[in-house]
Amino acid sequence: MSDYTEYFDEVIQAHIAIEQWLAEERDESELEQLLTRFSPQFSMISPLGRVLDFEALNELFLLAGGKKLGFRIELSELRGVALYDGGAVVSYREQQTDATGLHSDRRSSVVFEKQADGKVLWRHLHETFCKE
Repeated sequence: MSDYTEYFDEVIQAHIAIEQWLAEERDESELEQLLTRFSPQFSMISPLGRVLDFEALNELFLLAGGKKLGFRIELSELRGVALYDGGAVVSYREQQTDATGLHSDRRSSVVFEKQADGKVLWRHLHETFCKE
């Protein structure tokens, strides 16, 4: 059996940091800390098909910081897809809500790269909306 624990933990801890950044006014140094989780070569495909790189992710977080009152993320269905020497691929389900009642449900797959020092970085993320 393969052990994905450190990758599942990273998914959970990253989403806690993202939730806090978006829901509360935070010091900009916390954004810098959040961004250290992502590879400089990070890429993402949003649920609407938009392609983002590291700079676009930075801009997105910068603009949205503290602006989603009551924002909450609930994760479930964490699954290991592939585990290899340089990282892993995992999938998970993410449900988001905010104080306005806005709700989204998405399935995500993330490619992690593991650095020589053992640090796990987000390399690629693909999100897809789930049907209601």
